[in-house]
Amino acid sequence: MRRRAADYRRTARRRVSVWIWVVLGFFCIAGFILLVVKQNQEYEDRAEHPVLVRNGGTLQSMQNNLNLTKETTNTNSYARQLLDQMTLAKAYIVIAKEHNNHHLAWELTSKIRSCQFLLSKAAMGDTPMTQNEAEPLIKSLSTLIFKAQDAHYDIATTLMTMKSHIQALEERANAATVQSMYFGQLAAESVSKNLHCVNVKLLADWLTIKKLHEVTNEIKSSPRLLDNNLYHFCLFSDNLLAVSAVVNSTISNTDHPKQLVFHIVTNEPNYGAMQAWFVSNDFKGSIIEVQKVEDFTWLSSSYSPIVKKLTETDSQEYYLEGSLDLNSEPKFQNPKYQSLLNHLRFYIPEIYPHLEKVVFLDDDVIVQKDLTPLFSLDLHGNVNGAVETCLEAYHRFYKYFNFSNPVLSSKFDPQACGWAFGLNVFDLVAWRNANVTDVYHYWQEQNSDGSLWKLGTLPPGLLAFYGRTEPLDRRWHVLGLGYDVNIDNRLIESAAVVHFNGNLKPWLKFGIGRYKPLWELYVNQTHPYLLDCATN
Repeated sequence: MRRRAADYRRTARRRVSVWIWVVLGFFCIAGFILLVVKQNQEYEDRAEHPVLVRNGGTLQSMQNNLNLTKETTNTNSYARQLLDQMTLAKAYIVIAKEHNNHHLAWELTSKIRSCQFLLSKAAMGDTPMTQNEAEPLIKSLSTLIFKAQDAHYDIATTLMTMKSHIQALEERANAATVQSMYFGQLAAESVSKNLHCVNVKLLADWLTIKKLHEVTNEIKSSPRLLDNNLYHFCLFSDNLLAVSAVVNSTISNTDHPKQLVFHIVTNEPNYGAMQAWFVSNDFKGSIIEVQKVEDFTWLSSSYSPIVKKLTETDSQEYYLEGSLDLNSEPKFQNPKYQSLLNHLRFYIPEIYPHLEKVVFLDDDVIVQKDLTPLFSLDLHGNVNGAVETCLEAYHRFYKYFNFSNPVLSSKFDPQACGWAFGLNVFDLVAWRNANVTDVYHYWQEQNSDGSLWKLGTLPPGLLAFYGRTEPLDRRWHVLGLGYDVNIDNRLIESAAVVHFNGNLKPWLKFGIGRYKPLWELYVNQTHPYLLDCATN
């Protein structure tokens, strides 16, 4: 038979089989790759979550060291089962005691202690818990829990009992919080034994050394006290060591200490010690005047609403005889609110009628820079120069006052910015022209029933100086060193004045250790009385 030409021949069948083999080879290669990837993934999973296998009754881990955290979170581990049962058993202990089933409560407590011992042993020894160790405890604890359930502690009873206990614990926690704040406030306002010792020694000097009285009389008649070309600072306090640190720090950071004049007002019990201290120590030529508030006979209840309020019997009993009120804020039971010294800042023009400008300092501040440039600041006709504190929302007016009262809401902006006492520049000429003290009296009378604000000097100060306050650069006055442990070091270093406002004062043992050196730097630790009182 004659063969066809090559162009007309039919395609050979073996070419089809070649393509089949190619396709099959491709699938084989892909399957092999998938198998390798899967095995690698399983290996990684086992590395992250080791498979627990039982070998000879022991729960072993693929890792070398025991990770107790992963062990307790693993639902299949013995440690997790023990922890869950312990939590349930503790609840039934409370319920059993309420039903006077003390024997069951004792049994549950005993088993819980055994569980805690086994868990601590596993944690300390870095060894996994064995089945032989865990199973007896799990079984016995489960038996006791079932026994408690079968007795009369059903789920509804358990829920109601636990709810009542949670409420009781919350009340106890709230009471403990209030109590701790109260005791902290009390400790912050108390006089330390060392400071009291120094006061006693200085008072003895004041009563026995006549020369101290002679020097004091010379200071009182000094014309520098009335010279408006000098720099006048005023402080009102009964804390000798604190006032001394403020004076020392102010003098140490100025180029011309002889141009500084300090006006200090204290009370009768501390007057002698204050005079003896400032007369007998060297303050680089600065003049320091000490007065006592009892000599201000013009500051009477007929003139000042705050004096009238502080001398009322109810007000004195609130602080001196009142019991701890859990419904009131502990800070408002602070004895300083009963002290007239705390309110003298509103009578500076009357106390110093011949002065034109003063810088007011609190006794819990430390000066780090020269403050004399404050006297040349332009207050633009305002009375008060102060650092504003409204960077946080809780320092705006609506946080201090009851704006539901129309007397306030019609005259003040609830979003107005607050400011701080502690470092204030007062233009006394503008003060007298604006009758700021009369404005202060007006608002004290409006708040006679405590309906506008609670207590303190800042709320009436915000109202009296409203629209009359010039904002100062924040670096003049940095606050919070008496409660905030996280103040930026750069902010502290740049501050002219740092303020230890809060309960953690630097002269107390529980003051913030990070900030104490700032204050201790200006305390004369080598003074014989301080050394003697510290050692004895």
